[in-house]
Amino acid sequence: MLVNLLIKNYALIEHLELAPDNQLNIITGETGAGKSIMLGAIGLLLGNRADSKSLYDPAKKCIIEGTYDVSGYALEHVFEEEELDFAKHCIVRREISPSGKSRAFVNDTPVNLDTLRRVTNELMDIHSQHDSIMLGNNEFQLQVVDVYAQTDKYLKKYRKDFRLYREAREAYDTLKKLADRLRKEFDYNNFLYLELVEADLQPDEQEELENELSILENAVEIKEKLQLVYDYLDNPEQSVLDLLKGAVGTLTQVSRLVNYYATLRDRAQSTLIELRDLADEVSNAGNMVEVDDDRSTIVRERLDLIYQLLKKHQSKDIAELLVFQADLESKVSQVLSMDDDLEKALEKSESARERMTQSASKLSSARKAVCKSIEKNICEGLIELGMPNASLTLEMTEVPPTADGIDFISFLFSANKGIKSQELRNVASGGEFSRLMMVIKYILADKRRLPTIVFDEIDTGVSGEIAIKMGNMMRQMAQNHQIIAITHLHQIAAQGSAHYFVYKDHSSAKTVSRIRKLGFEERVGEIAQMIGGSKPSETVVNNAREILTHTTAQMNEKTQTKLF
Repeated sequence: MLVNLLIKNYALIEHLELAPDNQLNIITGETGAGKSIMLGAIGLLLGNRADSKSLYDPAKKCIIEGTYDVSGYALEHVFEEEELDFAKHCIVRREISPSGKSRAFVNDTPVNLDTLRRVTNELMDIHSQHDSIMLGNNEFQLQVVDVYAQTDKYLKKYRKDFRLYREAREAYDTLKKLADRLRKEFDYNNFLYLELVEADLQPDEQEELENELSILENAVEIKEKLQLVYDYLDNPEQSVLDLLKGAVGTLTQVSRLVNYYATLRDRAQSTLIELRDLADEVSNAGNMVEVDDDRSTIVRERLDLIYQLLKKHQSKDIAELLVFQADLESKVSQVLSMDDDLEKALEKSESARERMTQSASKLSSARKAVCKSIEKNICEGLIELGMPNASLTLEMTEVPPTADGIDFISFLFSANKGIKSQELRNVASGGEFSRLMMVIKYILADKRRLPTIVFDEIDTGVSGEIAIKMGNMMRQMAQNHQIIAITHLHQIAAQGSAHYFVYKDHSSAKTVSRIRKLGFEERVGEIAQMIGGSKPSETVVNNAREILTHTTAQMNEKTQTKLF
């Protein structure tokens, strides 16, 4: 339950601190005094969107902090799953900087909004006037059934199986689309692949063939030039080698006279050896050059094929063509093995669908099992709240699987005898919505170990004896839950174990909202004003005192009797 609430620098609130009672807390005040502002601040603790425009002083940081006693509510697993430290007292804090940046903390550990919502949704439930309208929403109606049936474990298992089925089905559908597309492309891809396989391209083939073709096309000239080079080097009449031999012999004679010239002799000898090798290689190169028209034709045709394939596939060299060939091979092989892959993917999808169907069936059974009980309890509650002829039927139909199961829940309602029940959103008035929501919150309270429940004017559209009975319901709920109720009805205000008054303080340069806990006589005065206006008569004041005395005596009895 909420032990302490601190609000600093938010909207019209400069500084507000509240330590609620552990049972039924009543909050009253004039319209616009700041009650909704306080709820807005609590909403930030629940993960609502922050806005720097809501700062009381735009130059200062806004802080909303709630301290909760979570002992005895079995919430350890939530903190463990979110990797947070668990303590008997949980401190949740939200900060908004002047720049608009928002930060959230749980037990001084920074958390994102998803984690904040996960934790605080286990600590507090706020019912606003908007929620009564949501009662006409079929998704909300399904949630009511789930809370009553306590389907958490079934729903968790189903959602896991639903997710796995969806993933398996998407994988199959994606593979099938790919198979259909590849099959359409198969013939063309296979043709291109076989064409490249038949070409039997080699990585360095193009350069080698181009060099060979150049030689073949210029064979006569090349052969003549090489022969000329050879003649220069080793002509029998007078060649470079003969002259160099003479130079080596002469240097040998000189070096015998003076050893200093031996180096020159050695260099000349090395040059002679190198030129002999060069002459042999030139001779061999010339002998290898042949005029071969048939070979020229073969090489030219091979190069034409290579150039054609390069142009066709927009490749710059054979290496790119070989990469493209490997890609084609993969696509062709993939199509050839696609049937096996599709069959396996389909089997996996069908197996996942079967598991999902079984989980959905168990979830549906749990929901169906409580529908009659919900109808009975709600109708009994409506009778208690002055609607003796009201009837409610839960219609449950099967729909295609969604994240919430295969069930569509519809609340069919009639407030009058002899009138056919219709969709709740089409027939219920504002006051009827309020009473229905009150009854639903009442019967669900025992199904959830929720520490704190906040009612924001759930009494809209009711008055008189019905308001008294709604107050009795809140008081009963407060035996097991901390209740905070904002109300304009004195019948409900009198039921509180603690009463807080919200008001505007105009004593400073800027208006601020403040809250104070009322003592008994102050409560008498506030309830009297709620009954008779700003200046109630003595009779009204006495009536207010009598009402408050009576309800206080009832609370002191601490009755645990259920209303229905």
